Amino acid sequence: MKFITILLLILSSHSFASSPDWSAGVAIPTNGRHNIYQWSDEDFVQIKNRGKIHTQIYPVTVTGMLPPYWPTVRLIEEDNKNPFKKWVQSILHGVSGFDSFNDVLRNLGLHPYPKKTDEGVYSVPYPENIGPDDLMGLGLIQRNGAEGFTFSCAACHSSNLFGKTVLGMTNRFPKANEFFIKAKKLMAVTDPYLFQAYTGATNAERELLSEAQDHLRFVSLKQPIALGLDTSLAQVALSLNRRSKDAYASYSEWYARFPRHDAILDNHPADSKPAVWWNLKYKNRWLSDGSVLSGNPIFTNIIWNEVGRGADLVQLEKWLAENSAVIEELTTAVFSSEAPLITDFIPAEKIDLGRAKLGEQIFNTNCAKCHGNYDKAWSLAGSENLPLKEQLKTVQVRYKQSTPVVDVGTDPYRRLGMKSLEQLNDLEISKKNGIVIKAQEGYVPPPLVGIWARWPYLHNNSVPNLCALLTPSDRRPVAYYSGDALNPTTDFDLECNGYPLGDKTPKSWQTRDHYFDTRKKGMSNKGHDERIFIKDGKEILSSTDKRNLILFLQTL
Repeated sequence: MKFITILLLILSSHSFASSPDWSAGVAIPTNGRHNIYQWSDEDFVQIKNRGKIHTQIYPVTVTGMLPPYWPTVRLIEEDNKNPFKKWVQSILHGVSGFDSFNDVLRNLGLHPYPKKTDEGVYSVPYPENIGPDDLMGLGLIQRNGAEGFTFSCAACHSSNLFGKTVLGMTNRFPKANEFFIKAKKLMAVTDPYLFQAYTGATNAERELLSEAQDHLRFVSLKQPIALGLDTSLAQVALSLNRRSKDAYASYSEWYARFPRHDAILDNHPADSKPAVWWNLKYKNRWLSDGSVLSGNPIFTNIIWNEVGRGADLVQLEKWLAENSAVIEELTTAVFSSEAPLITDFIPAEKIDLGRAKLGEQIFNTNCAKCHGNYDKAWSLAGSENLPLKEQLKTVQVRYKQSTPVVDVGTDPYRRLGMKSLEQLNDLEISKKNGIVIKAQEGYVPPPLVGIWARWPYLHNNSVPNLCALLTPSDRRPVAYYSGDALNPTTDFDLECNGYPLGDKTPKSWQTRDHYFDTRKKGMSNKGHDERIFIKDGKEILSSTDKRNLILFLQTL
């Protein structure tokens, strides 16, 4: 009896994770799965923080794309008279004017680390508890006596929001695809020994470059159709198509498992913006189209990353099996992500409480059936005694127990492209881990938590603000200019929630790169109007209704 008592005391002093159910259609509880593994309170904080570090510093040491770091830094930052440097710049067409490696990273869309004084959703633990000088999303990995660099989750899933870096938010201007396209172009014509001679690379660093070149043979790339959109899914499908038996004759027989598949992606776009993380806790289907029916989405994403980086999947499968704790930490961090509040940047007094309550009624009548219900603090007993900022908060999210997919007439190319990714179901690593992909006939009407910070709207960024989204599609802006959210007064239309349009558009935004034209294939702004706020050809919301609805949405 004494032994059993001691054993129980020992067991009770440790937390035990509960394995999440990743099967198709599993019911999601009210308020989502914030603590997806049901860690103890103490362990949850520690594990979440370790996961946040993995999101900043890519942990997959067997990654397929790992160029040598220090020779690359020297090539950019040292002697401008280096003929090899001038040759590299000519190959890359104008990649000049960068004085530091961080300048290159900034151009690729990476953001500074949050400040140590930042709190709440704006705070991240620093690697080794030291604020890095590099931008968030760059990771260094040691391999065979050399140090290589790669990009982590934060490269596409962090963004600037009025001077604060928000981890887990959509990067409005990701250029990771552009980096891979330029890297492949350069590596295809770079002799490793010439690279070594002009950069001072060690033998191990030269071998790291050769290894990256070898993996690039199995990477197929696609240029995004507009700045702000991402082609990673197309990169995965098109890269998988390159893994034929002949192509992998020098590798293991594993690669004989990858026959060539016909792909709509060869000739059609399937671009979309990177997703926010804080919505995952409410869902049981993944991606904007709900095409990933089962399996841990973080585990799945790593597989896709590495297919798109030309990795040896035998090595990857071994790494994943040996690093399940890393996957748990990453998953914990992503699922526990929280959205920023508009009142962190805009005075609460700018939100008319009475009108926001009217907007709640409009939302519950017209929008909740697809996007879920949001219980507000202003409905609690005694809420009138709370500060206005507290009254505006959401206290409970009641999204669907099973994630819906609905066709509301939005641009179809993104969801059609998922047909090409169904071939991933044939991978042994997918079968072993319950990963199932099936192209859908629509898109997920997402939870609207943090919707105020997620402009521009729709999966393809085709709608610049909420006013435009609530306008019949044939009257939405055909084109607009995008820009960074630096100043909430000039870079953000508070009344319409999103990009300022017309003569309110900052002059600095008006460049070809920041011009979004919805007439291009894959960039249509149609849909999400008929049977929603248009019935029998007539709008059911007045301009006052729309303003009240936007005020409510800004509080989510």
